[in-house]
Amino acid sequence: MVNPSEGLLLCWSIKYHIRVDSSRVGAKMGVYAVAICLFFSLSVVLCLRIPNLSSDIEKDTILSSVCHPGNQPNPRTLRSDQLTVLINGYSESRIPLLHSIAASYSASPVVSSVLVLWGNPSTSPLTLSQLAHNLSVSSWGNAAISLVPQSSSSLNARFLPRLSIGTRAVLVCDDDVEVDLKTVEFAFRMWKGNPDRLIGIFVRSHDIDMTRKEWIYTVHPNKYSIVLTKFMMMKREYLFKYSCGGGSLMREMRKMVDEMQNCEDILMNFVVAEETNTGPLMVGAERARDWGDPRNEDSDGDGLRLVRDVGLSSRKAEHRKRRGKCITEFHRVFGRMPLRFSYGKLVSSVGEQGLCKKGTNLVLCDH
Repeated sequence: MVNPSEGLLLCWSIKYHIRVDSSRVGAKMGVYAVAICLFFSLSVVLCLRIPNLSSDIEKDTILSSVCHPGNQPNPRTLRSDQLTVLINGYSESRIPLLHSIAASYSASPVVSSVLVLWGNPSTSPLTLSQLAHNLSVSSWGNAAISLVPQSSSSLNARFLPRLSIGTRAVLVCDDDVEVDLKTVEFAFRMWKGNPDRLIGIFVRSHDIDMTRKEWIYTVHPNKYSIVLTKFMMMKREYLFKYSCGGGSLMREMRKMVDEMQNCEDILMNFVVAEETNTGPLMVGAERARDWGDPRNEDSDGDGLRLVRDVGLSSRKAEHRKRRGKCITEFHRVFGRMPLRFSYGKLVSSVGEQGLCKKGTNLVLCDH
């Protein structure tokens, strides 16, 4: 069976090499080059779309493949000095931003490779081929960037334990969040000291509504129990536990994620908390720009509104309600509440905290 992502890259490769040859053999060969590429594009369409006619069967086939022990790397061969970045992409209007973010991660010395997981099956083969080429070019001299088209839009796919992940640590992130590289490197150092914990920048909490007797998804000023996939660092084994472990109970909860088109990050927090009986760890960021946050304003006319409006989490009230329902349902299936609270955050530097009088003002003494 043809791998859809390999088909896309193959089409671009053939077009590129034949066009080079056409400069020597004449214009007629150039026409054949276009015809050949169109043929491969058609093949890609078939590979990407036919499985959707039976998506449940396809998902079972993919899981049985990646979850087979023989298809998993030997843990002793996994690199511990670098990490693999998994960026989830969906919206074509965010492709320029996605390209910029992927290139930025690629430039980090702690990044081994960047996988762009494209979860929009309706995107044209031409668009995907161009994106694959641009990502490949932008990674020259840095960590390789690969485009991995998905045959469905399932959010569970971002946690597949892919054979191409050759590192112990994995960074799962979104296509609309820019994080400075110093923060990435600091978070990686913190993960090395806490490899069983989830590490993140964006955090939320679970709580109980005593009136309605149901779980809610919220924000607390001084504690948290959930790390978001805007920036979530973890060990590779958790991908396997999420996608391949847990038997029928995990299958039921992954199905909920597909039905809700949400909450894969909450479920991962449940999985890790169940395993470790501890909460996640929050790290402070020097610069983390969330382009998809609905609180952004488009006053400078930079197209931010377009980026924000296509985000899956822009409708805040409904979003929180749905995620509260996820927590309630996951709790029901687990039979208990495994989420644990953490307090405070890890920071990369600590300055002078004392106040001194300078002139007529009290300021930090080291200022």
